[in-house]
Amino acid sequence: MATRKNTAPKYDPETEITNKIIAAIEAGTPPWRCPWTGQGGGAPFPLRHTGEGYRGINVLMLWLSAAEKGYASPYWMTFPQSQKLGGRVRKGEKSTMVVKYGTIEKENEDGEEVKRRYLKTYRVFCADQIEGLPESYYRQREAAADLGTQPIAEIEAYFAKLGATVETTDEPQAYYHPARDVIHMPPIATFHTAQGYYETFGHEAVHNAAFWIMPRGQRNTVIRQG
Repeated sequence: MATRKNTAPKYDPETEITNKIIAAIEAGTPPWRCPWTGQGGGAPFPLRHTGEGYRGINVLMLWLSAAEKGYASPYWMTFPQSQKLGGRVRKGEKSTMVVKYGTIEKENEDGEEVKRRYLKTYRVFCADQIEGLPESYYRQREAAADLGTQPIAEIEAYFAKLGATVETTDEPQAYYHPARDVIHMPPIATFHTAQGYYETFGHEAVHNAAFWIMPRGQRNTVIRQG
């Protein structure tokens, strides 16, 4: 009896990393350039639980996750590491992928020892996702500042015609919530420029439009997950 071949595409962490970075840049709000205040001027430089800084592509990966989720703490750790520190990962929290590059020595067909590079992925949590850690692992978020940025009437009128429901609170996050069908925006006064505000608003409005043009079955799935 013939065996069925596995046709599922092989997981490629490098492609996933590249796609996430490109998506953040195209969104206009990469983690190293937050256009509004209240997030400490951007995501903090990521550190291991020992205080050692991450290097290479992991810095970008953890920056992206911290910016997206609004984490204030710079510390990241694996699940077992959090337990050793007396912490408890909150139920429902999702980990972030990081990678480890290294080399191993293997014997080739000629019997010679050769060095080969490898890439291994593992998952970590930010201290903000973990309860019960020593207090030194947590950071207070910088308060949002009123910079006096004013709305532009013509652009406000344009967005009003889109018919999207917009919610503005002091929460320093911009996002579209599919289950509630609401665009959340921080106050425009907390943005460094009006341009930064409307670029961010426009990005979330695209998510809103994309949600309503997707097939009904797919839309219902997003709502249930939201």
